[in-house]
Amino acid sequence: MILAVVIGFIVVVLLTSFFQRVFHIHEETQQKKAGRYGEKIATAVIREILTTDDKLLTNVPIRAAGKQTELDNVIINSNGVFIIEVKNLRGVLSGNETDPDWLQTKSSSGGEFYQKTVKNPIKQVKRQIFILASLLKAYHLHVWVEGYVFFVEQNSPIKSEYVLKTQRDIERKIHSKGKTILSKSEQNHIVETLIKGK
Repeated sequence: MILAVVIGFIVVVLLTSFFQRVFHIHEETQQKKAGRYGEKIATAVIREILTTDDKLLTNVPIRAAGKQTELDNVIINSNGVFIIEVKNLRGVLSGNETDPDWLQTKSSSGGEFYQKTVKNPIKQVKRQIFILASLLKAYHLHVWVEGYVFFVEQNSPIKSEYVLKTQRDIERKIHSKGKTILSKSEQNHIVETLIKGK
């Protein structure tokens, strides 16, 4: 009887593992859940300031120049193409613009402090700018791409041209004349290119 229970347990574990691999079923980690929640908040904040000229795409997977990434928010309008990378990192962050990783310090409900490293979001958005610009260039769209990081918790450890703190900061960046002026046709071509990549 015990042997049958053990064998049954092993079979269930093996089948569960098999189905997770085949159907890509994975439980979302707390960090991923927090990230998705932050993305929803930021997307709602962005939607509030959009005009009829703006086109917003979310969670856009792209691949170019042998690299791949997913863009949380891409806004396309007559002023250009803008990436808004969202970070919902709680606690205190420390690091600078050139560090490969930052340190995140949080406290538990019991008052104990713990630390972990997180990828530097500034470097991440710079990489995303490169990949998106490369993708658009491959489609003969020579467009200046701008990218920014929006910290939901407003806890960036640095002041940087790549960091946006408020909804007003986002609005100012996407609605100010920049290095590019895009026609409706160019905007539509960019949107179609990014949707094809999904």
